[in-house]
Amino acid sequence: MSDPLSEVITLLRPRTVFSKRISGAGRWAVRYSSYGEPSFCTVLEGGCRLAVDEQPAITLEAGDFVLLPSTPGFVMSGFEPAVPEHIDPTVAATVSDEVRHGRLEGPPDVRLLGGYFAFDSPDPALLESVLPPVVHVRGAERLATLVQLVGDEAIGARPGRDLVLTRLVEVLLIEALRTTPGEDAPAGLLRGLADARIAPALRELHEHVARSWTVPALARTAALSRSAFFERFTRIVGLPPMEYLLAWRMALAKDLLRRRELALAEIAERVGYGSASSFSTAFSRYVGLPPSRFAASVLGF
Repeated sequence: MSDPLSEVITLLRPRTVFSKRISGAGRWAVRYSSYGEPSFCTVLEGGCRLAVDEQPAITLEAGDFVLLPSTPGFVMSGFEPAVPEHIDPTVAATVSDEVRHGRLEGPPDVRLLGGYFAFDSPDPALLESVLPPVVHVRGAERLATLVQLVGDEAIGARPGRDLVLTRLVEVLLIEALRTTPGEDAPAGLLRGLADARIAPALRELHEHVARSWTVPALARTAALSRSAFFERFTRIVGLPPMEYLLAWRMALAKDLLRRRELALAEIAERVGYGSASSFSTAFSRYVGLPPSRFAASVLGF
């Protein structure tokens, strides 16, 4: 049976570009401007507050894990009132030493390990379609261990570092997906996989993406009438079934075009089109570029 979450993460091909330790003591607050790339942190000891733009503020404790799929602006602070110091994340990402905020002497009130991801995928918005704006997991020992491993590997110069980091980040993201309560997530794949009726249809669709699917055929996998399935799928996943299928097919096609390993006719067959011309028409309409120009733009030709 297909595992859609693993497929999404594999397709994204994440890698870490930055990892650092952060600590704070006394009266302190920092505001990071929007970054656009996914970021994460785990609290090693102590606690602090996190206020992500347009989201409720949360208190972080030792062992907590936070993932921001698109990293909007946010304020991190101690528990005493303080005027936030502005930090440009594009500049901060070049700092490798531990960063200390607030009182410099004495033990810190909080210590964190955090970092940013980048994706080699031409379709990085896939992660935002799967996860809520803020993933906050409490007492996530497995996630904390994975973040520690990522941090240790990122600052080392051991053979195979890039491959190990890639695999660790993939596992980290999948573990974050596993521990995020899908029924509380906004409309999207994560919430769909938490629904007992919609999940079988999603798995079938992902496993047999090239099949000539219809709404009635998918409704049968969910043991629902056509109308009930259409309404439920659209409400929970955020897209009508055929639009979701098209989006996933195009995500796969972008990846295959980027690899430049298959002829256009083979790519068309892989993603459910009877001919290269019908695939090219659908791809151009959806992406805004014909397949050949898209492949060239991704590779910088």
